[in-house]
Amino acid sequence: MNPDSSSRSISSAPSAPAAAAVHAVNQLRHELRKVVVGQDDIVDQVLIALLAGGHVLLEGVPGVGKTLIVLALSRSIGATFGRVQFTPDLMPSDITGHAMYDTATGQFRIRRGPVFVNFLLADEINRAPAKTQAALLELMQERQVTIENEALAVPSPFMTLATQNPVEHEGTYPLPEAQLDRFLLKVRMSYPTLEHENAIVRGVTLGRVGERLNVDAIEQVLDLSQVASLQASVANVLVDDRVLDYGVRLVRATRAHGGLVLGAGPRGGIALIRVARAAAVMGGRTFVTPDDVRAHALPVLRHRVSVSPELAVEGLDVDRVLNAALDTVEAPRS
Repeated sequence: MNPDSSSRSISSAPSAPAAAAVHAVNQLRHELRKVVVGQDDIVDQVLIALLAGGHVLLEGVPGVGKTLIVLALSRSIGATFGRVQFTPDLMPSDITGHAMYDTATGQFRIRRGPVFVNFLLADEINRAPAKTQAALLELMQERQVTIENEALAVPSPFMTLATQNPVEHEGTYPLPEAQLDRFLLKVRMSYPTLEHENAIVRGVTLGRVGERLNVDAIEQVLDLSQVASLQASVANVLVDDRVLDYGVRLVRATRAHGGLVLGAGPRGGIALIRVARAAAVMGGRTFVTPDDVRAHALPVLRHRVSVSPELAVEGLDVDRVLNAALDTVEAPRS
């Protein structure tokens, strides 16, 4: 579709705020690529989630760089960082905090958990039972934690980046649907190519002892206020009514497709438009195109739908079935 004349001028010569946003994103992208090798698409999706103010679920086998991305991102913007290693015996209070008796004052006081940071790494989140996973629901939705009837806000901006092993792995618990729905994106990380894996092994073993994740090369290029400004600019990106309708129809198509027994809810449509706005900003535009919506439909929706048992038995994964459903929706034309 063609935007209006003002939009056409923006596409040919980006405005100063749009150009500044692209420059800021490129700085972050450059820093992350210093240490995250061969995962350029993953880096861009994490940056989109950051701009949209959403949370990311990173799925992949161990050792493909999930934790490294989070460490590098927090360092590049000078953010506070916390890590929780999810285990079967982890309790909700280990994450959020709890009230404890202070013998010095004779009163109860709140001991805050590790979630009171800008970036929370929930490592191997699906190794903890559902009760502990659910401790993140209020945190991810409301950006606060309630302890002893007191609502405590976490720092802003706040972002949860959770890693999980594929659900087929032993010792994992499927995330509850309500939990999954709070993640803006589910990003799948695959094995690197031979060339990239050679570069990774060379970089980690040459002149180093042990396997510590090294992000010393990462420089801080933005601060938290600049990130907040970028997020505010995303919220003001223009979405034509026809493009918004296209996003909603994509989500509704997941509920009508015979290969999906569970379709995405309204939160899926909200997430899709938020992500499309962020993608437009990364592209230097102040308006969303249908391509912005369709290009990110898989990571937005793949964790919000379920494949029918018949197709699952045949070995069809969710992305293939979801693409079939999305391809039934025609994009708006000019």
